Amino acid sequence: MSEPDATPLPPDAAPGPDGLPVVGSYLDSSRDFFAFRDRVAREHGGVARYEVLGQGVFLVTDPDAIRRVLVTENEAYVKGELFQQQLRPVLGNGLLNSEGEFWRRQRHLIQPVFTPDRIAGYADMMVDVTDRSADRWGDGEVRNVHRDMMGVTLEIVASALMGVDIRDRTPAIGAALDTVMEQAAGGSLLDLLPQWVPTPGRERLREAVASLDLIVDELVDEKRRALAADEVAPEDDVVAALLAAEGDAGESMDAEQVRDEVKTLLLAGHETTALALTFTLHLLARHPKVEEKLLAELEAELGEDPAGFDTVPDLEYLDDVVTESMRLLPPVHGILREPTEDVALGGYRIPAGTPIAISQWVVHRDPAHYDDPLEFRPERWTDGMETDLHPLAYFPFSSGPRRCVGDRFALLEAKLVLATLVRRRSFEVVDPVDLEDHLEASITTRPTVPVRMRVHER
Repeated sequence: MSEPDATPLPPDAAPGPDGLPVVGSYLDSSRDFFAFRDRVAREHGGVARYEVLGQGVFLVTDPDAIRRVLVTENEAYVKGELFQQQLRPVLGNGLLNSEGEFWRRQRHLIQPVFTPDRIAGYADMMVDVTDRSADRWGDGEVRNVHRDMMGVTLEIVASALMGVDIRDRTPAIGAALDTVMEQAAGGSLLDLLPQWVPTPGRERLREAVASLDLIVDELVDEKRRALAADEVAPEDDVVAALLAAEGDAGESMDAEQVRDEVKTLLLAGHETTALALTFTLHLLARHPKVEEKLLAELEAELGEDPAGFDTVPDLEYLDDVVTESMRLLPPVHGILREPTEDVALGGYRIPAGTPIAISQWVVHRDPAHYDDPLEFRPERWTDGMETDLHPLAYFPFSSGPRRCVGDRFALLEAKLVLATLVRRRSFEVVDPVDLEDHLEASITTRPTVPVRMRVHER
């Protein structure tokens, strides 16, 4: 699949950092992952190549090339081995990991839970969960806002998508997922040992996955009993739909696959939204004029009423704030793909099976697309600016057929939770640090320190 009118150059002709013998750019990328990718793209262009421990990686930050990989030629790419190494031990063959016809079948089963009508039905619950959490915060109390947002979004996703109340299980689920994400971030030289070597980190991961499996099995068993007793219907939630699903030969989905899908929903359904909320609250606290303008809009548009599904479309500045936060600090910092056959990007041949790293972090902060890209400025999102922006210069939920299945759910949740909290509480940064200096590249963009903020009643 060569580019038109071009004979692609060999892979090692692509520009990129020289790296060190044997380890390549491993030390640089481990020391500061985000700064390393920024530097590679800035110095070597939108399609660059570097090596890590003998493995060549193509960093793709050119929007036209990204569109080819994710949209127009997406069938020539899969998530690949590097991605599977991170997530398969945890999520098995769930929706994030699966490929081909099996992936299409699973997505078809899950998609109905995210129709506009169904999403509208979740709005009041999202606000109620947020209100209950805010009720527990004392005036002037210092909170770890990231932990609080993880709890809020975990409760919301469990209630909306699984039809269960998991408040008594939230600490255990949260602790297990934290361990999973920490291990996925890597950074230890022990991670270079063969996978069969039982390092301390891998043992912690094994225990966390076992704990998560046990909890999920209990939730699925509860739903299975409710389904058998006609207390729920297959169309009520994702878990019921998965349990009732039948294959071409009338067979039910096996228990392990149901578990994989439920774990995928728990992880993907709350982690990124919690991060978006954490980052946005922190940014608002550091930019009081933006917070004042947002609060003024909420008061003018909502009056004494809570935010809801029907009123969110009228909150244009709220939309700008969330959009700008997810641009500057994208909860998902990158996407991995591998071509299933030799392809050409940027004039270079990329052999089948070579990891391609697509970086939202780099693209969203590129001055070629955004004025003053490191500034938090929601006002930049005018109609004219969005019209002129390349479609793949902003893609927090990915793009193409594998765009996040729950993107509309996540955006509604982020806006309703944020609107509810901002009207009830103001947030003051306790630790005068730049949060950008304390982030790690796990599967998501995660803070490495507690995000401590003092909460005040309005």
